[in-house]
Amino acid sequence: MKLPTLPGFDPQAFEKYFKNTGWLMMARVGTLLIKMLTGIAVANYLGSSGNGILNYPMALITFFMAASALGLDSYITRELLQRPQSKNILLGTAFALRLSAGLIVLPLIYFTYFVINNLADANPGVPFNFIAIVSFVCVIQSINIIDSYFQSQVQGKKIMLVQVIANILSALVKIILILVAAPIAYFIWALLADAIFLAISYLCMYHKSKESVFHWRFDKNLAKYLIQMSWPLAFSAILVTLYMKIDQIMISSYLDSSALGIYSTVVSLSESWYFIPVATVSALFPAIMNARQHDEERYRNRLQNLYDLMSFISLGIAIVMTFASPLVYKILYKADFAAGAEVLSIHIWAGIFVFLGSASGQYLIAEGYTKLSLVRTGVGALINIILNMWWIPIFGIKGAAWASLIAYAVATFYIILIPKTRVQGIMMLKSIFQINLIRKLIKF
Repeated sequence: MKLPTLPGFDPQAFEKYFKNTGWLMMARVGTLLIKMLTGIAVANYLGSSGNGILNYPMALITFFMAASALGLDSYITRELLQRPQSKNILLGTAFALRLSAGLIVLPLIYFTYFVINNLADANPGVPFNFIAIVSFVCVIQSINIIDSYFQSQVQGKKIMLVQVIANILSALVKIILILVAAPIAYFIWALLADAIFLAISYLCMYHKSKESVFHWRFDKNLAKYLIQMSWPLAFSAILVTLYMKIDQIMISSYLDSSALGIYSTVVSLSESWYFIPVATVSALFPAIMNARQHDEERYRNRLQNLYDLMSFISLGIAIVMTFASPLVYKILYKADFAAGAEVLSIHIWAGIFVFLGSASGQYLIAEGYTKLSLVRTGVGALINIILNMWWIPIFGIKGAAWASLIAYAVATFYIILIPKTRVQGIMMLKSIFQINLIRKLIKF
């Protein structure tokens, strides 16, 4: 079947990348449905307080997961695109670096937990052993560097299979735990099992592709080069998780586990849509890089069309979910989660800036503006922390939602203040108001 194309993309090139995007979309949609249904079942089983306790460990270690990834994923994908013949040394070196970083952050996680517990106004009620169990996700996720290889090969189908299989196994475990009325500690172990299932699935798929991790090699000089080149992306990833997750840590500190449990359902429903920009941008990144090398005008057209697409989808989601949020909570959740409906109608609008931020982030990588990416996420993180400190004590979890919305907007459009990237900021503004679509409708 002949696929329709987008302006700025050659029909053949678009069909190739669209198919890869389609597989990635299927992976994300499958993952979304499985996680959403399982998460709703677990939340209703544990109640708002228990759900808050379950979500706290992952909220805490997310910062360290980003740190231990070292910002290598996107960079290794780019390196594999440019020199595929070096895949074993690239993957082997990246894996060794991520594994080492995962081990190094473990004591930092434990130290952070005790500091927060001693300084917090409220006690989230999460015992240390829960944190200790989940912390090993940072170590296990090092094998996920295989994802970069599949992305460089434009093999979205294999990524789909890996993610769907891992999430089906995860869902089965959680459903069994609910059926046998297991205590919350077993659900904590299930969080670690999620990472194990995903790692094993990546390994199996990699070996099924007639590749072997036993061919990987570590190179000291390459390791120094990778760290030197990717450290801005690593700090950027840390700051992204900081301003995307700090609200949950601060809610547990200022309020209680019940408030965190309700807010976690909001974040789950709101952020579940974020697979769309991640899958689309990841799949189209090779096409954008190719256009940059061969045709500057096509490069700009592809970026503008990507921004337009991201805005169109995210605006539609925000509008629908704003009106549907009361019904969503009434149908899906128990009564003690009802306060989340109003919060969701606020938080969902942050998705517009997340969608555009994902697209413009690829532009920054393509142009080598990794330090600028670090700065803009740092500004967003700082604003989020300040607003959360101010608004959570006054407005509760609604204050956290507003803080996230404003922080995401500032971080995304920070590039409009920088002369060399201002054009991209203007392009994103045009996409929000759908200027190109309006022009086409007027001509029509």
